[in-house]
Amino acid sequence: MGEIGEWRHLCVDMQRMFAEDTPWHVPWMARVCPQIEELAVRHPSRTIFTRFLPPEHADDMPGKWRDYYQKWWMMTGEHLPRGFIDLAPSLASLVPPARHFDKRTYSPWIDGRLHPILQSERVDTLVITGGETDVCVLATTLGAIDLGYRVIVLKDAVCSSADDTYDASLELLHDRFSVQLELMKTEKFLSGFG
Repeated sequence: MGEIGEWRHLCVDMQRMFAEDTPWHVPWMARVCPQIEELAVRHPSRTIFTRFLPPEHADDMPGKWRDYYQKWWMMTGEHLPRGFIDLAPSLASLVPPARHFDKRTYSPWIDGRLHPILQSERVDTLVITGGETDVCVLATTLGAIDLGYRVIVLKDAVCSSADDTYDASLELLHDRFSVQLELMKTEKFLSGFG
C-alpha cells in the first residue's frame, strides 16, 4: 500500500432516504454499514459525510435536474419527510467530531467548496466509502482523481442497488485508473492505518 499522506474518509450519502423504505432505497446499504462504522468510529475527526440534498421543489433546480425531480417528485423537500436527509442513525452520532458536507448533485466537487477545505487541511489522500458505487461514489471518485488526490476505494464499504453495476463500476475504476486509485478491503486499510 505504501506510505499514506494526510487523509480523510469521505463517506458518500449514507442517509436515511437510501437506507429506509423510499423509492431510492438501497437494500445493500445495510451490508456495508458495519465497515463504514468501523472506519468512522476509529477516525471520526478524519471523516466527512456527504449528504445528497434534494430541492424543495423540482422547479428549484436548473436544466435536466428539473426533469429528474419531476420524475422523482416524491423525493423533493415538499414531499419527503425532513429527517430522511439525515445520516443513518449509527453514523449521525459521530457528528461532531465527524463533519457533514451537503451537496445538490452527484458529485461533491461541482460547487467548488469541498476542494479548498481539504487543501487548507493539506489532505492528499481520500478514502471513499458509501453509496451508490455507480452514481455518487463514482462521481466523487472521478472528481477526486481529476483534482489530483490519491484515492482509495474500500470495495467492501461501497454499495449499489444492483450487483452488476457495482461490479462494472469497480472493474472500470480498477482497469482505467489504476495509477491514481487503489481498491482494497476495509480490514486491509485499517490494519495499515487504523
